[in-house]
Amino acid sequence: MTKVAFIGAGSVEFTRNVVTDLCGFAELHGRFELALHDIDADRLAYAEALVRRINEQTGAGAQVSSSTDRLTVVEGADYVINEIQVGGYRATRADFDIPARYGVRQTISDTIGIGGVFRGLRTIPVLIQIGEDLAKVAPDAYLLNYSNPMAMLPWAVYAGSPFQRVVGMCHSVRDTHRLLAELVGVPLAEIDFRTAGFNHQAFVLRFEHEGQDLYPALRAAIDADPELQRRVRVELFRRFGYFPTESSEHSAEYVPWFMRHDEEIEQFRVPVGEYLRRSERNIEEYESTRRELADEGPLTLEATSELASEFIHAHQTGREREIYLNVRNDGLITNLPDECCVEVPALIDGSGPRPQPIGALPPQLAALNRTFLNVVELTVRAVLDGDRRHVYQAVLLDPNAGSVLTTRRAEALCDELLDAHRDLLPRSLRR
Repeated sequence: MTKVAFIGAGSVEFTRNVVTDLCGFAELHGRFELALHDIDADRLAYAEALVRRINEQTGAGAQVSSSTDRLTVVEGADYVINEIQVGGYRATRADFDIPARYGVRQTISDTIGIGGVFRGLRTIPVLIQIGEDLAKVAPDAYLLNYSNPMAMLPWAVYAGSPFQRVVGMCHSVRDTHRLLAELVGVPLAEIDFRTAGFNHQAFVLRFEHEGQDLYPALRAAIDADPELQRRVRVELFRRFGYFPTESSEHSAEYVPWFMRHDEEIEQFRVPVGEYLRRSERNIEEYESTRRELADEGPLTLEATSELASEFIHAHQTGREREIYLNVRNDGLITNLPDECCVEVPALIDGSGPRPQPIGALPPQLAALNRTFLNVVELTVRAVLDGDRRHVYQAVLLDPNAGSVLTTRRAEALCDELLDAHRDLLPRSLRR
C-alpha cells in the first residue's frame, strides 16, 4: 500500500486537486493510503470529509486517515506533500501592512521582497523539522513541496536536515509554456521548450517548432498588440531577450524598476496588494467548500493534472514524464552556485526524478538570478546560522525594498516585523 501524506491538508485547493487526480488514475485504485495532517483541527476535519467524499465518488478504494500529530501522519510515507502557510492570513497581512507604512509597495510578496524574507523566516524552521522527522520515520519518501518561498524551502531542507529527497513544485513554467503557445498560435504539444533558472525567475531558453525558433513570431505578436506590451514580463523579455516564467505581478517586485514609480505601475498595470485579495478569495473558497460538503449531492470533480499527482503516477507506474522541479543545483546550471535551489526539467519514472543539465545561462539572465539569489541565500543563512544580521542584509539587498528604503529605515522595518512575527520565529532571530 503506497502512503501519500499531506501536511497542511486544510489548504483545500491543493488537497482537492491532488486527491481528485490521484483518485482518477484507475491503475492506482485500491493501491494507496491518503493520510492528512493540519494543525487546525476544524480545517483538518473538513479536509478529511472532502477526501472521503472524493474517494467514495470516484471508487478509488483508498484508505483515508487524519491526525493533528504530524509524525503519525508522515511515518512510513512514500510521498509527503507540503502545503503549509505558517501564520496564515494574519501573518501575510502584517507582511503587507507594515512595509506599506514605510513606502514599500508589494504585489504577491511570497518569494523574495520583504514579505518573502519574513515568510521564509517563519517557514524554514518548520520545513527543517519536517526533514528531520522524515529522516527518522520515512527516509525513502519524497517530500513534494508546494509552499513558498520555493527557492528557499528545499534549500533549507537539504542544507539544514539529514533529509535530501526533497523537490519543489510550481505551475509557473507549465503556465508560461501554454501562454507562449497561444501567443504564437502553435499547438503546445508541438513546441520544444527548455526553461531554467530560479522558481518565479526562470527563463525560456529554447522555444522552437520543428527546429525553427519561435521567438521572432513572439516578438511580432507583441509588436502588434499595444496591450500586451503593458505587461512587466513582456518588458523584461524585450530588455533581456528571453521570456520569464513568472507573471507580471510577481516579476514586478523582483527588480527595482517598477514598484516605486507611480507612472510605471500605471503603464504596466501592476496590481499592488494583489496577494491580499487572493487570500481573501481563498477564505471564501474554503467556506464554499464547506457548504458543498454539507450538501448531499455529488461533488464537482475535475482533473487538473496537478504536478504532485503526475509525479506520483510516473514514479508508481514507470511511465516517464517530464516535470519542472526545484532541486539542488549541483552543476545543473553551471554559472549559478552548486548549493542553491534551481528550477529545471526533470524526467520521472520508476527510478525517481532525473533533473536535466542545462549548462550556463546567458550572462544577463545569470546576472538577474544572482540579485534574486542574494535575498534567498541570506534568508536561508539567517535561520541556519541563527544570525539576525542576515535578515537586515537580505532586505537591504532586495531589489524592490532596496530601491525605496534607506539603511536605517530598512533596519527599523525589519525590527517591526521581527516583533510582529516573534512567536513564529526561531529564538535566535527574536529581538
